[in-house]
Parts: sequence; structure tokens; C-alpha cells
Amino acid sequence: MLACGLACVLASVLQADAALAARKARSAAAGSIALRAALEMIGVPYSWGGGGVHGPGFGIGKGAGTKGFDCSGLTEYAYAQVGTAIGTTSQEQWRSGTRVPKESIEPGDLVFFDNDRDSPGPEHVGIAVDATTMVHAPYTGAFVRTDPLDRPDFLGAVRPGVGRADL
Repeated sequence: MLACGLACVLASVLQADAALAARKARSAAAGSIALRAALEMIGVPYSWGGGGVHGPGFGIGKGAGTKGFDCSGLTEYAYAQVGTAIGTTSQEQWRSGTRVPKESIEPGDLVFFDNDRDSPGPEHVGIAVDATTMVHAPYTGAFVRTDPLDRPDFLGAVRPGVGRADL
């Protein structure tokens, strides 16, 4: 009986390890696909309120006349390419997965910035290209591009949960 108990525990641990490894592999693959989708949008104009799951779109307010992406529209589009809904705003996306420490950022992780300390939560989001660079839609008058992610307003990073909210 004791031998079966230890064998069952060992089998259970091995299954849990295998399941975790499979989830990590799916997450890495999804991050790579989302990153590639965002990189393909380099050069698309920034449009406040623009873009989303279907790609570039006309924004609102000062973005009404421009077809493109705002920061969260770009990230929403990129993750829609892997069937994962992360929300439409940087605040929703901040809650869309698992927080990861800055030193553990991987390609495809969402990176967040808080440039208004009087307003709670992030005001800007991009997608990590690697541990030092992001792709993002920066501001009105600019285009989707890559920039260093090491900025004084860095807030944190999130690894979206694959399959949490399928589209």
C-alpha cells in the first residue's frame, strides 16, 4: 500500500510538472505570435481610441480622422491573433494575466507605464520585443514603432493568460 501511495504521489507530481510545462510552452508560442502581429503594424499611424481585434480603425476625438491604433488597440489586436481577449484599455489589460518581474520579461509580454501618478493604473501599454525593447503605438502624430522599454514611468509587466478568455 505504501509503495502504491508513493508511486501515485510521484505520478501526480510528474503530471503537474508536465501540465505546467505545456502551459508555459503555449504561453511562449502565443507571445511570439502576438509580438509578430504587433511588429507587422510598424508604420501604422497612432489614432487615439483607434484599432482593436480587427486591426487598425478610426479613433475618437483627436483620432477620429486617422485610421490606426492607440496603444491598447495595438495590443488588443496582437493578442486577438492568438484568440486571447485581453480587454480594450490599458487598465483592463493590466489585469489580463500574470504579473512578471521586470527581470523575467519575455517576448510578447505586455509592458505598462504610468505617466500620470494622479490617476490610478497604467496609461500606456506596449509589447516586449525582448528584455530591453518594446513595440507600441506611442502618441498622436507618431507611428507604431519600437522603443526602449526602460523608462522612468515603467509600472510593470503582464503575461496574458492563454485561453483565459478566448475570442
